[in-house]
Amino acid sequence: MDVTATDGTFEVTIADDGAGGADAAKGSGLRGLADRVTALGGRMDVSSPPGQGTRLSARLPVSVLATAHGQPATLS
Repeated sequence: MDVTATDGTFEVTIADDGAGGADAAKGSGLRGLADRVTALGGRMDVSSPPGQGTRLSARLPVSVLATAHGQPATLS
């Protein structure tokens, strides 16, 4: 897992070396996760070629995360 915060964006990337083949369009839990990220003004991408593992990246505006926790919307 990799977490970064730059230019007003918080990004988390998670990857595994499993079987791959994950597809959010097939109604998996990934669809629900993508819906939540989008509802917060973010974007989620999934790359999961068969036999090559899965990589998920979610980007959210820092302002959304800061507001949710009652903090100023700035990066330190």
